[in-house]
Amino acid sequence: MAVDINRRQQAIMHFIRQHGSVQVDQLSEHLQVTPQTIRRDLNQMYDLNLIQRVHGGAVIMDHVENLGYGARKGLMVEEKSEIAKRAAELIPDNSSLFINIGTTTERVAEYLRDGHGMLVITNNINVASLLWPCRGVEVMIAGGTIRQADGGIVGSSTEEFIDQFRVDYAIIGCSAIDDDGEFFDFDLREVRVTQAIIRRARSVILVTDSMKFDRQAPVRVGDLSEVEMLVTDEGINSEAMQLCREHKVKLEIASSEESLTQSIVKV
Repeated sequence: MAVDINRRQQAIMHFIRQHGSVQVDQLSEHLQVTPQTIRRDLNQMYDLNLIQRVHGGAVIMDHVENLGYGARKGLMVEEKSEIAKRAAELIPDNSSLFINIGTTTERVAEYLRDGHGMLVITNNINVASLLWPCRGVEVMIAGGTIRQADGGIVGSSTEEFIDQFRVDYAIIGCSAIDDDGEFFDFDLREVRVTQAIIRRARSVILVTDSMKFDRQAPVRVGDLSEVEMLVTDEGINSEAMQLCREHKVKLEIASSEESLTQSIVKV
């Protein structure tokens, strides 16, 4: 069924598709209308089930199909950088680890480039491209089907490759976390590989920005009880913190302030 939205709202949808998310002030300046007008538009679009409200703005409703790779890279950029930096600090030299598909996990790889004696096994072409030139990091890349959308490698042969290993750590991402502590993604093939990664790692670290607690995705990956640590940003709410306590997950809240990036909140 066609949805009736005005030209300004169509422009808002186009802007979200390009950038991944919008803020009221950002749209107000871009479209040269008042913040009140933008809020009214966003409320109408929310009622039409076109967008989700997040952190003073909105993202496209994404129950079935994920945002494009470029849009996802543009979401929560500063937060992802701090999350990635802190997660990388948790991985000691001379470790073996999996890194799966995701824009946040790719940022973690950036912060591992100065590592020593590391073995990184990945199904993410972007991670392999970042790390293969590094002298202190040996990279193994899984075989399988390469998704043109983002360079992720998926399929049954990818699962079989992962199952040959037993590593110290897994750095994984997800697209959504629900109120029961289950986490989700969009591609069943990707999910099956991530499940294999979880099975074959001694310690699982989930890196995810706080927006993922407000999103939805259709394919279940697992439960927070399968994760040893969750690294996220300061936007995490009290309900999500309680969820970590209930599942006995160590919660690491990354911040741009040095004092906070060094502190682990044990729950």
